[in-house]
Amino acid sequence: MAHNQVEHLAQRKHFATCWSMEAVNLALEKGDVFKAMFRVNAHNRVEAYCKIDGLPVDVLISGFYSQNRAVEGDIVAIKVDPFSLWTKMKGSVEASPEKQLLHSTNDTFNGQDLIRPANFELDHTTASSPNEGREVVSLVEKLCTLITSFPSKRPTGRVVAIIETSPRRNSIVGFLRIKNWLSKKTKLPSSSSKHEHIQLIPTDPKFPKMIVPVKNLPNTITKRLDDCDLTLETDLIAAQIVEWSEEYDSPFAHVLHVFGRGGEVESQIGAILFQNSINSSDFTPEVMSCIPHLSWRIPEDELKHRRDLRNLCTFTIDPATASDLDDALSVEKLPNGVYRVGVHIADVSYFVPPHTPLDLEAQIRSTSVYLQKKKLPMLPPILSDNLSSLSPGVERLAFSIIWDINLDGVVLDRWIGRTVIKSCCKLSYEQAQDILDGISNLYYPPLVITSVNNLYEISKVLKEKRFKDGALSLESPKIMFLFDKNGIPYDCVLSGRSKSNFLVEEFMLLANTTAADVITRAYPSNALLRKHPEPKLSKLKDLETFCSKHGLHLNTSTSGQLHQSLENIRHELKDDSVLFHVLMSYATRPMQLATYFCSGDLTDGGEDWGHYALAVPLYTHFTSPLRRYPDIIVHRILAATIEAEEMLKKNGGKLFERCFTRLVFEKVESFHVQKALVDAGMKYAVPGTQLLADVATHCNERKLASRYVKDATDRLYMWLLLRNKDVFLSEARVLGLGPKFMSIYVTKLAMERRIYYDEVEGLSAEWLDATSTLVLNYYPNNRSHNKKGSSNKFKTIEEVAMVSIPYNMEMEMESEEEVDAAFGEMGISDSVVVPDSDIKPAFFPLVLHILSTIPVALHPIGGDDGPIDIGARLYMSSYFS
Repeated sequence: MAHNQVEHLAQRKHFATCWSMEAVNLALEKGDVFKAMFRVNAHNRVEAYCKIDGLPVDVLISGFYSQNRAVEGDIVAIKVDPFSLWTKMKGSVEASPEKQLLHSTNDTFNGQDLIRPANFELDHTTASSPNEGREVVSLVEKLCTLITSFPSKRPTGRVVAIIETSPRRNSIVGFLRIKNWLSKKTKLPSSSSKHEHIQLIPTDPKFPKMIVPVKNLPNTITKRLDDCDLTLETDLIAAQIVEWSEEYDSPFAHVLHVFGRGGEVESQIGAILFQNSINSSDFTPEVMSCIPHLSWRIPEDELKHRRDLRNLCTFTIDPATASDLDDALSVEKLPNGVYRVGVHIADVSYFVPPHTPLDLEAQIRSTSVYLQKKKLPMLPPILSDNLSSLSPGVERLAFSIIWDINLDGVVLDRWIGRTVIKSCCKLSYEQAQDILDGISNLYYPPLVITSVNNLYEISKVLKEKRFKDGALSLESPKIMFLFDKNGIPYDCVLSGRSKSNFLVEEFMLLANTTAADVITRAYPSNALLRKHPEPKLSKLKDLETFCSKHGLHLNTSTSGQLHQSLENIRHELKDDSVLFHVLMSYATRPMQLATYFCSGDLTDGGEDWGHYALAVPLYTHFTSPLRRYPDIIVHRILAATIEAEEMLKKNGGKLFERCFTRLVFEKVESFHVQKALVDAGMKYAVPGTQLLADVATHCNERKLASRYVKDATDRLYMWLLLRNKDVFLSEARVLGLGPKFMSIYVTKLAMERRIYYDEVEGLSAEWLDATSTLVLNYYPNNRSHNKKGSSNKFKTIEEVAMVSIPYNMEMEMESEEEVDAAFGEMGISDSVVVPDSDIKPAFFPLVLHILSTIPVALHPIGGDDGPIDIGARLYMSSYFS
């Protein structure tokens, strides 16, 4: 982009001036504007959404002017538009004006009867006479009433200020577009580069195109520009947004460095880590100096303060490749028929003292990040894979929770404390499953075999009890890649979890719930907990509608009812597992993310503390301190709780014995109790409310980033798999249909894709709205069947469909030229000969409905010429039906 072009862009203001922070704070206090995170629609950047606490639906920020230079992840101040400007909710059917009237004469807003929505103004003041004594109705309550009364309308708004800029502004990945610049440079070689600009196209579609001043480019890039090196366009670039003034329709960016070719794995992984601010560097000498030498042994003095469980049969069950063994299990059958079950967690907090360089580094990283072929650990491997890992045959420090559980799954008693254990066996999930299946039992000690089977029987009872109490499971198959000896994926399979996975999960859930209960008793304002909000109401209604349309009954009133409904549907669809997987894919959409929080940071008395999916009032993370920082904090709070109990026991005798950790809690408020808790809290550095809230926020952000990394690397390896295959075919189910594109669920990959079929040369897309039917037909070399008034930029049929020549037809043709000629007659420039396959091509005309099964061909998109993605095309025969 040349200087005169940029100057042209700056001739007028493209955006409104943002409010001052003083004005924003005043408006926030009055309730005139809302503070929210700005989220962009990846499929349509013109649409963005903001979630306002208390509203059942998100507010739409539509159009670049309304978005006012906000980008993905910014914290913004938004002003909600008057009702008359609200838009129609997607997929809704407008009710008639008569049906939209509120007939109740008691419903009032601003002192006026709410009769017609057009008359409603979202002002802050409430006109009510002093004699009536009406309470001021908050803007949120007004909005909620409107949304409930007019469910077909979505509230809209505009950004009036950017309160906090997103960290994503500093981690932009994209491609430089230099061809136009080089072309102008060739024509005007004497022009100065001082004011010239190049365009940067981000790989993330949520971000706008950016302007990069040539004068600020790194020297290595400038030299390649001088050499007219066109391969620069294929390199992935790291950049950051530096400025976006109201005079420019695009932000200015500064290029930091080059990752390398976009089609190379290492470049892509580097870009993924940069984009999500993941630290992949080695640990510093200061951090490493905090860790004992590998020859370290447990001090005798430490053994005196712990319960000795070295003679107890404990063992680990983990993935076969795991080296950081967080948790071990044990079980004993008592004479009265009760089982004593133990969960023993690596005592990482012993090795990570508060406020040390090691602690600070663990807090900053917050979580281990798992790529397909390697791990980026939160803690140095000497600690996570050795000194703290519960490896077999070595004495290890642990934090243990031990329950007495009867055959009905009822916990009769429990003990919590620091221990020393010596694991006797390391089992993989596959080995544990072999034991449960009675396979290869000769390879394992008899006590381990008995213990695994006993634990499984107990876990079944606990699981059944948990679901009776209202828990929800949205279990669905996951993609597992198969790699060759060079680490290149050659195939993938859908993989579900086994009984051994569920065995371990059940006791980890019980341990986490127990830990949450105890730390909240002792430190009600300083407990680090994890909550899972209820699903989004509007999307839950969409799920109900989807099921109802297909004759499936779904009760979404509670998490337990939803789970039971899904189990009933699973039984109904036992002969159509693909449809059930589609339904489970739909069922995850309304779910919100679980997040960490500090108990003292929420003042709702525990109303919103619960975990929706687990159906428990309190939950936390205790069981994975080697890879999650919140677990280390929880260990410290537990240690302080046990220390306070010991202090109180010395002064008050049996009255205070296990007063916080025992099963039945009797709250005792006294000076001695509070002093013991404060002293213990100081000893173990239990964070204050504000500090703990900040830690929770950071951990939430890092956990989400690690999830994005996993999703991105999964997509990268799927892209590599497809790149190395000539053809990848799968069946797919149609999830959504419309006049321009369809959404599909690809069975083999358990993923959703879109196929766009508007403005394709020779392709007729007839949409029958009354029956929601799509008819696709192909007329070779004939544009007359494209829509009138459409643009002249027609796509080719190859962009929408992979047209195959039947294998037997190819055998009949004598030469490649004959094949090309046959397809040329059909207006097809490229074709594929597919040998016999289980996936058969479809024929034109193609008639589609919701949930139709269609054959599709998957292919890699991008790499050296754009962001990587997985594309889907219809798999069609050259024959016509």
